[in-house]
Amino acid sequence: MRDEGLFGPQTVTWQLHADPTMWLAGVCSLYLQALHPRAVAAVVQNSRFQDDPLGRLMRTGNFVATTTYGTTTEAESAAERVRRVHRVLRAVDRRTGTEIRLDEPDLLTWVHCAEVASFASVVRRAGFPLTDAQLDRYFDEQRRAAELVGLDPAEVPGSSREMAEYFTRVQPELRRTADSDLVYRFLHRPFAPWWLQPVNLGYLPLGHLAYSALPGWARRLHGRPAYLAPVVAAGLHGFRAFGLAVPDRVRYRYPSDHVLRAVQRLGHTALPSIQTLAHL
Repeated sequence: MRDEGLFGPQTVTWQLHADPTMWLAGVCSLYLQALHPRAVAAVVQNSRFQDDPLGRLMRTGNFVATTTYGTTTEAESAAERVRRVHRVLRAVDRRTGTEIRLDEPDLLTWVHCAEVASFASVVRRAGFPLTDAQLDRYFDEQRRAAELVGLDPAEVPGSSREMAEYFTRVQPELRRTADSDLVYRFLHRPFAPWWLQPVNLGYLPLGHLAYSALPGWARRLHGRPAYLAPVVAAGLHGFRAFGLAVPDRVRYRYPSDHVLRAVQRLGHTALPSIQTLAHL
């Protein structure tokens, strides 16, 4: 029997996570995650993201790709590595001085919801044809990913309504902090060496586009100006159109080949496609 992994081609997750706009969605999710003071403190105090600007995004992207397109064993192994790291790392709450465990359920839930809500919202706004029913199905499917990092799937939002209720409930805990400002600056200008400043300038419009794709309430908490809505819409659609113009054999090979390996394992019908999505 072939191993489709945790999701498989007949899931919304399989189709949505292959969209090129996922890269912008991933950056957008980091801006959102930074608004939780304890979660962002844990990242700033434990991560080398300023010294390794591509490492955090690549590691997160690789984890999402492995759990989506890898075998069951590969997904579970990747999740075990994440859980092992979360079990041992600690941080300090800058306001109260109390210890923060990275495996606290409320922090894991925040990171999960910030990620999957950003993935769905940004990719959908870029033109991915996701119906309301498919959006609910996606959030329900992503409970499997939440379970991988140690959460009780029954306690994780599994529909658009539940996700909206979660963000309404958690918003009083969110605020702009020195740590969120650090993340904001980093995601706009990730490379510190002077000789990479031209790269920063070329990347800056994309970094700010990802920020501008945040929900309005999140932008208000950050307190930073954003592109106007028509500019955001044009930017997201343009980015997606450019990505889709790249041949599949190239787009699915770089920077990782998880999709191509899944197709080799399961057959050509496993290749993500809008046609498959339309029948889900």
